[in-house]
Amino acid sequence: MANGHAADGDGDGNGDRDRESDGSGRGGSGSGDGDSAAGREAVRVDRVMDGLRAFGANYTEFTRRFATWLGLHSTDAAALVEILYAEDQGTPLSPARLSERVSLSSGATAILLKRLEQAGHIVRTRESADRRVVTLRSSPDIRPRAIAFFGPYSERMAEAMAAYSPQEIQHFENFLGTLRTTMDALLAHEYEGGGPTPPAP
Repeated sequence: MANGHAADGDGDGNGDRDRESDGSGRGGSGSGDGDSAAGREAVRVDRVMDGLRAFGANYTEFTRRFATWLGLHSTDAAALVEILYAEDQGTPLSPARLSERVSLSSGATAILLKRLEQAGHIVRTRESADRRVVTLRSSPDIRPRAIAFFGPYSERMAEAMAAYSPQEIQHFENFLGTLRTTMDALLAHEYEGGGPTPPAP
């Protein structure tokens, strides 16, 4: 692998010796080995999920510190980050799309946008052929400050990602896309009303 890690096992060849022990590729005979393999896979899945949760928590902490750095409420900073990111991707947000991204009602989003606008952090434009459509843009003053804050983050993330091959990055992208689709489906169905139906007492 491009990151220099062994694909499986501890990298000392034990995995190969185990697989050769009975010629089956499973390192032995009997159902115990299957149970052991399933147990190892479950532990690996748990580690991946723990890593995703930790990354999410750390990203939230970056946003919280960005809020403190700008003197904003954390929710306002999270919305500003969404506006900046969407703008960087060439897909600027409308108020409705922002509302979805930060999980706020349209009324709460309107109040939040008013605060950001009054603080000079965003501007609303009408760029669509449909003049009723509002596009959210970062202000010229806030972008240099955002770049200054997130510059080290972007550089370190780029360095970390450079350790992996394009094929591995593609696998990661597919994996994360599947997780996102699954989460979207859960929120739209099983958790649409706030959560599953509680079990009967």
